[in-house]
Amino acid sequence: MRVLVAEDDAVIRRLLESFLTRWGYDVISAVDGGRAWEILQAEGAPRIAVLDWMMPMMDGVDICRAVRGREAAGYTYILLLTSRDDHKDVLEGLDSGADDYLTKPFHPDELRARIRAGKRILDLQNRLLAARDDLQFRADHDALTELWNRGAILDRLDQELARAKREASSIGVLLLDLDHFKSINDRHGHLAGDQVLREVAQRMTASVRSYDVVGRYGGEEFIVLLPACDAAGARERAEHLRSAIAVRPILTEEGSVSLTASLGALGTDSWPGADAASLLSTVDAALYRAKAAGRDCAVLAAADDPALQQSPVEATPGMAERDFPR
Repeated sequence: MRVLVAEDDAVIRRLLESFLTRWGYDVISAVDGGRAWEILQAEGAPRIAVLDWMMPMMDGVDICRAVRGREAAGYTYILLLTSRDDHKDVLEGLDSGADDYLTKPFHPDELRARIRAGKRILDLQNRLLAARDDLQFRADHDALTELWNRGAILDRLDQELARAKREASSIGVLLLDLDHFKSINDRHGHLAGDQVLREVAQRMTASVRSYDVVGRYGGEEFIVLLPACDAAGARERAEHLRSAIAVRPILTEEGSVSLTASLGALGTDSWPGADAASLLSTVDAALYRAKAAGRDCAVLAAADDPALQQSPVEATPGMAERDFPR
C-alpha cells in the first residue's frame, strides 16, 4: 500500500520514510503542503497520508479540509503529526478531517499501530464498495447471462432515445429470438439450454461495438441498442449477429447444439418521434415477420411498409414463408 509522507523537516521525513519502508509500505514524499496536495489529487493517489501540521504553502489542517471537501470515491486516511498537545489544537485537527494524530516526538510502535488502524479502515471500505458494486450489478444484470436485464435495458432505451433526440442522431434497435429453443431444452435438458444462452450472450457481446448495449429481453429473446446507427447500419449489424450465432455449433455438456436466430431491426431515423413502446412494438412485428419468413434471417422495418403497421421489410437470407409457432 502507498503512503504519502508530507514533512518539511528533512530529518523527520527520512525517519518516517525509513520506518514505513521497513514495514512494507510504498512511500512517496513531499517537502511542503502544496506538493502534498498535488499528489493527493493525482490519479492513483496514496490512500494513507501522514501530514505534518506546520508546513510551507499549505499546512496539514488545510490539506485535511481540502481532501474532505472534494468528491472522491476512495477514502484517504489522514494521520496528523504535531508538536501541539493542547486540547483545542487536537480538536481543531480532528475537526478539519484528520482521522488520527501523533504528537512529536513519536514512538515508532505507536506510528506503526496507527498506520495499521488506517489500513484496516481502508480494507473495510474496499469490501463495502465491492459489496455495493456487486449488489448494483445484480440489480441491473441477468443472473444467467450477465447481460443487462429487461428493466435495465428498457431504461437504457429511454436514455438513448433522449440522447439521440438531443444530438439529432439515430439509434438502431434489434430484437433477437433463438429459433426452436424449446426443442433444445426438451432434447438436451435445461442445463444445456442455460449453457447455450450463456454462449449466445458471449457471442453477441463479442460481435457488437464497445458502446452498444446488449440485454436479455426475456427467455430466449435479446435486445440490442446501437447508438449512432441508422436503419442501414441496423440491418448490417443484425445480419452480423445472426451469422455470429449460426457460424458454428455450441458445445454443451450434453453434446453439440446447432442454433440459428431470427431478428427484427429498425433505425429510429425511419421512425422520427416514436417513443420506446412504439419502437418495441414495431421491431417485434419485424421479428415476427422474420419467423414467418422461415427463421434464420433478419427483417428490417421501414416506415412505408403497410405489413408492419406502415413499416417495408427486408429479409436476409430469404426462406420460404410458412406457418410457425411463435
